[in-house]
Amino acid sequence: MTQEVIRRYRTKKQQVKTARGRANSSVDWLRRHINDPYVHLAKKQGFVSRAAFKLIEIEEKYKLINRSSSIIDIGAAPGGWLQVIMSKKKNNVCLIGTDLLKIALDIPGLILIQGNFLEAPIQDQIKTSLSKKPDLILSDMAAESCGDRSLDHLRSAELVNSAIEFAQTILDKGGNLVFKLIRGKEEADILKMCKKLFSVVKIFKPKSSYSDSAEIYTICLNRL
Repeated sequence: MTQEVIRRYRTKKQQVKTARGRANSSVDWLRRHINDPYVHLAKKQGFVSRAAFKLIEIEEKYKLINRSSSIIDIGAAPGGWLQVIMSKKKNNVCLIGTDLLKIALDIPGLILIQGNFLEAPIQDQIKTSLSKKPDLILSDMAAESCGDRSLDHLRSAELVNSAIEFAQTILDKGGNLVFKLIRGKEEADILKMCKKLFSVVKIFKPKSSYSDSAEIYTICLNRL
């Protein structure tokens, strides 16, 4: 469904003029951004970021949101995933979004917590804000890219490990965990750990994820 809409919504490519002082990498990013059909479609549908379509694709395949009643979204800014969740679970859902950055969304029933998820006080605040154990934890956390893929991977792995450790302390039995990971040497160990904690562990690469990006999403189903 999503891909059919994207195919219909592809726009004529626009050119980006170079500017004095602008790096070639910035020009390349801007060119890709303004010609990205997901950027145009996100704006048309009222999503605050194109990342919303990554969760839409995950949901279309795995149907996790519809069967969850208590959800935590880690690394939620600017809020595209929160918008997707609330569009599918308008009632009877406990939803918490957390990020280092402020999330400028005004959605009734949404609990927003700003701070560093790696710090214990923020995790404690998340736990005390819950009305019941979460049955779905989503993590789209990402460290700022430094251009070194191996280092980006290690930083991503640190965030992933923190999300997994957090899930072990709070995720309800039978619950699900989804997290983003930059691929690299730690991937095998991370997957091995997840397979000890969940019945099913799958790798998913959304079509809305750039093809040259090393990011993947790990879908962990049915906590043991």
